[in-house]
Amino acid sequence: MKLIIALIFLIPFSVRAQDSCQLKKETDPFTHQTKISTGFVPFTVNGIQLAVSIDATNTEVDFFFWIKKDGKCFDDASTVQVNYDGERLKASYKSTGSMNCEGAFHFTFRNTPTTPSNLERLSSRKIASMKFNGPNKDVTDLVFTEEQKQKLMRMAACVVREGKTLLK
Repeated sequence: MKLIIALIFLIPFSVRAQDSCQLKKETDPFTHQTKISTGFVPFTVNGIQLAVSIDATNTEVDFFFWIKKDGKCFDDASTVQVNYDGERLKASYKSTGSMNCEGAFHFTFRNTPTTPSNLERLSSRKIASMKFNGPNKDVTDLVFTEEQKQKLMRMAACVVREGKTLLK
Protein backbone atom coordinates (compact mmCIF):
# COMPACT_ATOMS: atom_id res chain seq x y z
CA MET A 1 0.00 0.00 0.00
CA LYS A 2 2.88 2.39 0.86
CA LEU A 3 4.48 1.60 -2.50
CA ILE A 4 1.30 2.54 -4.38
CA ILE A 5 1.02 5.84 -2.51
CA ALA A 6 4.69 6.60 -3.21
CA LEU A 7 4.16 5.90 -6.93
CA ILE A 8 1.13 8.20 -7.04
CA PHE A 9 3.25 11.04 -5.64
CA LEU A 10 5.95 10.42 -8.27
CA ILE A 11 3.57 10.62 -11.26
CA PRO A 12 3.64 14.45 -11.48
CA PHE A 13 7.45 14.40 -11.60
CA SER A 14 7.55 11.88 -14.44
CA VAL A 15 5.00 13.89 -16.45
CA ARG A 16 7.01 17.07 -15.89
CA ALA A 17 10.20 15.33 -17.04
CA GLN A 18 8.56 14.44 -20.37
CA ASP A 19 7.63 18.10 -20.94
CA SER A 20 11.18 19.37 -20.56
CA CYS A 21 12.35 22.06 -22.93
CA GLN A 22 15.06 21.09 -25.33
CA LEU A 23 16.25 24.50 -26.45
CA LYS A 24 19.49 25.54 -28.09
CA LYS A 25 21.29 28.54 -26.61
CA GLU A 26 23.76 30.51 -28.69
CA THR A 27 25.40 33.93 -28.76
CA ASP A 28 25.37 36.09 -31.89
CA PRO A 29 29.01 36.81 -32.77
CA PHE A 30 28.23 40.36 -33.96
CA THR A 31 25.70 41.68 -31.44
CA HIS A 32 26.79 39.37 -28.58
CA GLN A 33 23.08 38.86 -27.95
CA THR A 34 21.99 35.52 -26.47
CA LYS A 35 19.34 33.62 -28.41
CA ILE A 36 17.40 30.53 -27.45
CA SER A 37 15.79 28.41 -30.13
CA THR A 38 13.86 25.22 -30.70
CA GLY A 39 15.86 24.71 -33.88
CA PHE A 40 13.92 23.59 -36.94
CA VAL A 41 11.38 20.92 -36.02
CA PRO A 42 9.97 19.00 -39.02
CA PHE A 43 6.24 18.47 -39.52
CA THR A 44 4.30 16.83 -42.35
CA VAL A 45 0.92 18.56 -42.58
CA ASN A 46 -1.59 17.61 -45.30
CA GLY A 47 1.32 16.04 -47.18
CA ILE A 48 3.24 19.34 -47.05
CA GLN A 49 6.72 19.39 -45.57
CA LEU A 50 6.95 22.13 -42.94
CA ALA A 51 9.76 23.10 -40.55
CA VAL A 52 9.04 25.30 -37.55
CA SER A 53 11.55 27.21 -35.44
CA ILE A 54 10.67 29.46 -32.52
CA ASP A 55 13.44 31.75 -31.27
CA ALA A 56 13.72 34.30 -28.48
CA THR A 57 16.18 37.09 -27.81
CA ASN A 58 16.05 39.79 -25.17
CA THR A 59 13.95 41.93 -27.57
CA GLU A 60 11.70 39.55 -29.53
CA VAL A 61 10.12 36.14 -29.98
CA ASP A 62 10.23 34.99 -33.61
CA PHE A 63 7.99 32.31 -35.14
CA PHE A 64 9.60 30.99 -38.34
CA PHE A 65 7.64 28.66 -40.63
CA TRP A 66 9.39 27.16 -43.65
CA ILE A 67 7.16 25.44 -46.21
CA LYS A 68 9.55 23.22 -48.12
CA LYS A 69 9.54 21.88 -51.69
CA ASP A 70 6.68 24.06 -52.97
CA GLY A 71 8.54 27.28 -53.72
CA LYS A 72 5.89 29.33 -51.91
CA CYS A 73 6.46 33.06 -52.23
CA PHE A 74 5.88 35.48 -49.36
CA ASP A 75 6.39 39.22 -49.14
CA ASP A 76 5.77 41.96 -46.57
CA ALA A 77 2.04 41.96 -47.42
CA SER A 78 1.65 38.22 -46.78
CA THR A 79 -0.38 37.08 -43.78
CA VAL A 80 -1.16 33.95 -41.81
CA GLN A 81 -4.49 33.21 -40.17
CA VAL A 82 -4.24 31.05 -37.06
CA ASN A 83 -7.30 29.05 -35.99
CA TYR A 84 -7.38 27.64 -32.47
CA ASP A 85 -8.70 24.22 -31.50
CA GLY A 86 -12.32 24.29 -30.31
CA GLU A 87 -12.65 28.06 -30.60
CA ARG A 88 -14.07 30.48 -33.10
CA LEU A 89 -11.30 32.88 -32.21
CA LYS A 90 -8.84 33.50 -35.03
CA ALA A 91 -5.68 35.56 -35.16
CA SER A 92 -3.99 37.09 -38.17
CA TYR A 93 -0.30 37.96 -38.34
CA LYS A 94 1.60 39.86 -41.01
CA SER A 95 4.90 38.57 -42.35
CA THR A 96 7.92 40.27 -40.78
CA GLY A 97 10.40 38.46 -43.01
CA SER A 98 11.88 39.60 -46.29
CA MET A 99 10.38 38.82 -49.72
CA ASN A 100 11.31 35.28 -50.71
CA CYS A 101 10.16 32.35 -52.83
CA GLU A 102 11.68 29.67 -50.61
CA GLY A 103 8.59 29.27 -48.42
CA ALA A 104 9.99 31.20 -45.42
CA PHE A 105 7.44 33.06 -43.29
CA HIS A 106 8.17 34.94 -40.03
CA PHE A 107 6.08 36.78 -37.51
CA THR A 108 7.42 38.30 -34.32
CA PHE A 109 6.38 39.59 -30.93
CA ARG A 110 8.21 41.81 -28.48
CA ASN A 111 9.76 39.91 -25.59
CA THR A 112 8.51 41.80 -22.54
CA PRO A 113 8.11 41.01 -18.82
CA THR A 114 4.36 40.64 -19.36
CA THR A 115 3.54 38.35 -22.26
CA PRO A 116 1.43 39.99 -25.01
CA SER A 117 -2.03 38.41 -25.20
CA ASN A 118 -1.60 37.04 -28.74
CA LEU A 119 1.71 35.44 -27.78
CA GLU A 120 0.14 34.02 -24.61
CA ARG A 121 -2.64 32.51 -26.74
CA LEU A 122 -0.09 30.89 -29.11
CA SER A 123 1.73 29.33 -26.18
CA SER A 124 -1.29 28.17 -24.17
CA ARG A 125 -3.82 27.02 -26.77
CA LYS A 126 -3.63 24.38 -29.47
CA ILE A 127 -3.38 25.64 -33.03
CA ALA A 128 -5.88 23.70 -35.14
CA SER A 129 -4.90 25.15 -38.52
CA MET A 130 -2.97 27.89 -40.26
CA LYS A 131 -3.79 29.55 -43.55
CA PHE A 132 -0.84 31.28 -45.23
CA ASN A 133 -1.83 33.96 -47.75
CA GLY A 134 0.90 34.91 -50.18
CA PRO A 135 1.03 37.33 -53.10
CA ASN A 136 -1.50 36.89 -55.90
CA LYS A 137 -3.96 35.28 -53.44
CA ASP A 138 -1.80 32.14 -53.21
CA VAL A 139 -3.18 30.23 -50.17
CA THR A 140 -1.57 27.34 -48.28
CA ASP A 141 -3.86 25.73 -45.72
CA LEU A 142 -2.34 23.52 -43.00
CA VAL A 143 -4.50 21.43 -40.64
CA PHE A 144 -2.59 19.89 -37.73
CA THR A 145 -3.09 16.49 -36.09
CA GLU A 146 -3.67 16.26 -32.33
CA GLU A 147 -0.04 15.28 -31.73
CA GLN A 148 1.22 18.18 -33.87
CA LYS A 149 -1.06 20.63 -32.01
CA GLN A 150 0.43 19.52 -28.69
CA LYS A 151 3.97 19.73 -30.03
CA LEU A 152 3.52 23.28 -31.37
CA MET A 153 1.94 24.46 -28.14
CA ARG A 154 4.77 22.95 -26.04
CA MET A 155 7.42 24.51 -28.28
CA ALA A 156 5.86 27.96 -28.01
CA ALA A 157 5.29 27.70 -24.24
CA CYS A 158 8.87 26.61 -23.71
CA VAL A 159 10.39 29.48 -25.68
CA VAL A 160 8.07 32.08 -24.15
CA ARG A 161 8.87 30.86 -20.62
CA GLU A 162 12.63 30.63 -21.17
CA GLY A 163 12.69 33.86 -23.21
CA LYS A 164 11.83 35.78 -20.03
CA THR A 165 15.26 34.81 -18.64
CA LEU A 166 16.92 36.84 -21.42
CA LEU A 167 15.31 40.13 -20.36
CA LYS A 168 17.69 42.63 -18.78
